[in-house]
Amino acid sequence: MHIVLFEPEIPPNTGNIARLCAATSTILHLIEPLGFQLENRYLKRAGLDYWPNVTMRVWHTWEDYAEAMPGRRVMVSAKHRLQTISLPDFLFQADDHLVFGPETRGLPDSILAHSPHHIRVPMRPGGVRSLNLSTCAGIVLYQALITTGIPASWC
Repeated sequence: MHIVLFEPEIPPNTGNIARLCAATSTILHLIEPLGFQLENRYLKRAGLDYWPNVTMRVWHTWEDYAEAMPGRRVMVSAKHRLQTISLPDFLFQADDHLVFGPETRGLPDSILAHSPHHIRVPMRPGGVRSLNLSTCAGIVLYQALITTGIPASWC
């Protein structure tokens, strides 16, 4: 499984997602530009002392990432679009790349166009536009792991 953060903006969110990746042996991909430096203390603090257990790649552009990393991309969007599938209804595959957009903008249409697989995390209507990025990444990743089979050694 892979988590892809397209132009992440908030260091603690990325740090929390890095810790999630360490806990699940998930590869983390960051696509520049980043809204912070990788040496940012808030990023490091959120990841605690788990950084040696994180497999992370930083890509200069979406095109660099897409060319080097083949695989099925699952675009995660907070927006209810005609082509999105609700998270519980989506059939994940073990090598999926779960793609998340920047916290303030979400994935742009130009990136969404790179995959027909678009999902959303269900929320009750009214009041809340979206979930925190690291919360959403955790929900989606664990749903994907449950769907594809959590290793018995984890249980």
